[in-house]
Amino acid sequence: MLGQIERGESSPTVVRLWNIANGFELPLSYFLTDLAQTVTTPSTLENNEDDIKIVTLFPYDENTKLEIFQITLDPQRQHISAPHNAGVVEHIIAVDGTMEYFLALTVGGIAEQWHTLKQGEGIKFNADQTHGYRNVTDKSVTIHNIISYTHV
Repeated sequence: MLGQIERGESSPTVVRLWNIANGFELPLSYFLTDLAQTVTTPSTLENNEDDIKIVTLFPYDENTKLEIFQITLDPQRQHISAPHNAGVVEHIIAVDGTMEYFLALTVGGIAEQWHTLKQGEGIKFNADQTHGYRNVTDKSVTIHNIISYTHV
């Protein structure tokens, strides 16, 4: 698969890029932007499979070990993310609309459920577990996703 991407024969999905980034212990924005830039020009990565649009607001910064994305989910769509590497922390802020998030934790043997996040609310969690976002409304929902890499 990597060879096909390098030769321009295949376009990776967001999920595939996350897997590659995790495998090399790199931030996702490594593949999306010029990491040396200080003034950001938003770059867009669309994943048609999951109806998710990701815009890089701030690429990975070596000093802060952060990268910031704007994620837009189409109506009635969800995105489930595989666990990231140990030490990766995600912060999700609902920018417009109401969305739901999922963390695959078990508490007392009972799996966690989807939780609502209303406009202006946020959540922080360890991303080394399966997690997801979904839009159960009839209009697109935008969130900001701040990812902290403590071991990069």
